[in-house]
Amino acid sequence: MFLGEESILSGEAHCRADIDLPGNQEQLIEAVSATGKPIVLVLMAGRPLTLASVLDKVSAVLYAWHPGTMGGPAIADLLFGIASPCGKLPVSFPRMVGQIPIYYARKNSGRPPSHDAITHIDEIDGKAAQTSLGMSAFHLDVGFTPLFPFGYGLSYTRFEYRDMATSADRIALGDDIEISATLHNTGDTAATEVVQLYVRDLVGNVTRPVKELKGFQRVHLAPGQSQTVRFTLHTDELAFYNRAMELVTEPGMFHVWIGGSSAAELWSEFEVTEPQAEVIES
Repeated sequence: MFLGEESILSGEAHCRADIDLPGNQEQLIEAVSATGKPIVLVLMAGRPLTLASVLDKVSAVLYAWHPGTMGGPAIADLLFGIASPCGKLPVSFPRMVGQIPIYYARKNSGRPPSHDAITHIDEIDGKAAQTSLGMSAFHLDVGFTPLFPFGYGLSYTRFEYRDMATSADRIALGDDIEISATLHNTGDTAATEVVQLYVRDLVGNVTRPVKELKGFQRVHLAPGQSQTVRFTLHTDELAFYNRAMELVTEPGMFHVWIGGSSAAELWSEFEVTEPQAEVIES
C-alpha cells in the first residue's frame, strides 16, 4: 500500500497540527488488514507521521519521503529483495503529536525520565490520591521515547554489536582517541549497516545534549561475517560554544556509544584532561 501525504503538503509555511495519515487512510489500512492480507506500507511524506495506531496492522513500513525520478525503481528493488534497505532516519518519529518537540540530542532536564521512574496513565489506580508520580519529564499517556529514534532503520538481515573498546581511558586536550566495536551480520542476507558513533559530555560550562552524533560508517557484510569498526575522535570534535560564545573543549568525563541508531546501548567512557606541563631539567 502506497500512502502518505501529497507533496503540496510539504515545504515552507505548510505545517500541520495533526500529523496522522491525512484523510481516510487509517480506515483504509484497517479495512485491508481485516481481509487477512499482509500489508507492506510504503509511506511517502515530507515529515515524520504518527503511525502508532496502524503499526499493528502492517508487516513493515518503508519510508520513502518524497522520492525523486528514480524513486520507483529504488522502491521496487527494495520490495522485491534485489537490494537490502540500509537507510537510517534523519529525525525522530513521535508516537503522538503532543510529544513534539522530540529529538535525540535533547537536554537532560532537571528530572530526566527513565523506564524505572515513570508511571503510565493506565497504571494509576482509580481514585488514587494526588501524587507527583516521580515528577519525571514525560507524558503520562505516551511515555518519553519516540516511535522510531533518530538513526533507526531495519534491514533484511540482523546486525549485532559487541566488544566495544577505547584506545585509552584518559586523553589530553589536543589528542585523539580510537573507539571500536565488532559488527556481526547474524542473518542470512548480505547487507550494509550504517554504524553510528554518539558522544555525551557529562558536565559543561553550558548544559550539553544527552547524545550527539559524531561519526558514521557504511559497512557491508556477507552473512555470518564480522568486522571491527573503528572511529578516531579528536578532542576538537568535542568542542561547543560556552557562555562567552567561545568554541572550547572542556576537560571532563565523556560517555560514548556505538550502534545502529541513537538508541544504541553499547557504551564506554573516557576522560579528557588538561595537557601536562613540560618539565625542563636544569
